[in-house]
Amino acid sequence: MEEKMLTLEKFEEASETVRKVTQETKLVYSDFYSAQTGNKVYLKPENMQFTGAYKLRGAYYKLSTLSKEDREKGLITASAGNHAQGVAYAAKCYGVKAVIVMPTTTPLIKVNRTKGYGAEVVLFGDVYDEACEHAYALAKEKGYTFIHPFDDTAVATGQGTIAMEIFKELPLVDYILVPVGGGGLATGVSTLAKLLNPKIKVIGVEPEGASCLKASIKEGKVVTLGHVSTIADGTAVKTPGEKIFPYLCKNLDDIITIPDEELVVAFLDMVENHKMVVENSGLLTVAALKHLDVKKKKVVSILSGGNMDVITMSSVVQQGLIMRDRIFTVSVLLPDKPGELSHVADVIAKQSGNVIKLEHNQFVSINRNAAVELRITLEAFGTEHKHQIINALEQNGYQPKVVRTNI
Repeated sequence: MEEKMLTLEKFEEASETVRKVTQETKLVYSDFYSAQTGNKVYLKPENMQFTGAYKLRGAYYKLSTLSKEDREKGLITASAGNHAQGVAYAAKCYGVKAVIVMPTTTPLIKVNRTKGYGAEVVLFGDVYDEACEHAYALAKEKGYTFIHPFDDTAVATGQGTIAMEIFKELPLVDYILVPVGGGGLATGVSTLAKLLNPKIKVIGVEPEGASCLKASIKEGKVVTLGHVSTIADGTAVKTPGEKIFPYLCKNLDDIITIPDEELVVAFLDMVENHKMVVENSGLLTVAALKHLDVKKKKVVSILSGGNMDVITMSSVVQQGLIMRDRIFTVSVLLPDKPGELSHVADVIAKQSGNVIKLEHNQFVSINRNAAVELRITLEAFGTEHKHQIINALEQNGYQPKVVRTNI
């Protein structure tokens, strides 16, 4: 019979247990976000854990509750990456086999690190839910013990140890913002937070393109989204957990949804102001800070993980610079005669614009003497500087048109 979890006694037990394998992730006070929001903002940097995410907590505690026989059957789970690494590392600690089914879209860094902990990786499906179905089938076929990434009260209890640490450092915390994928982390954190202080507000944050919990709470029952689409791969889940759903309904005070575009900006802010790499799912709570309609409160944003591959990172940085007008492209028409290109470059240089790419199209018009197109991609200091450069081009007789930037 399964032990009753999500009690204060079990949270205390889990806190002692996970201490064996977790690193201390002390709260980081953010001057930047505090100034932006009018609150006292603290970051809980679970991206600094040994496996790069909080998931090790739930995985290791879950394994500690299993019998030796169940562990030695071999473990299997499905994960978009962070739970995979948690189970793989926990299995290594216990000296047992682990098989991890991951979506084919999982970032390479998460796949390689999972293999690095000694686990066998099976790539299957486009999203977590498809990988999970395959993992269940393999568990039945091979007799493995299945470790669910979120719909398990023992796993959720392990994740809730984050809240215990937050309260020890910041007893008078007013708000905790927690990312939501399937709901395991949110279940653990919100349940323990309410046990310690019923007045605290715990806000779940989902990607707009995978807001399965918000849809489920609206319907009053667990529902499955038709599809998910988000750059926050760690929270790209179609269906929240059935077992933990009642806890989420009871203990979460609200849910905020975040569009992908805001995660891009949040990534740049975090790198530039805190020198930290945080994956897109971990940035949900950072992006949600400006949606929180309160002032002068103590707010903790849980940064759930930092496992982002360099290709994704590069793409996010480029898009962030474009969105902030620090890189932009303009198209100008000019006569096809000597000196025109030099003149345009001189106008831009006088405004301290930095040209990083030029495309010269002589075939935009049948009359090359009348007009050829020059597309200029530039670096600027931001929106004001961008407009300054455009105005200078206009004052010199050009008619610049801002066009889509492709780097």
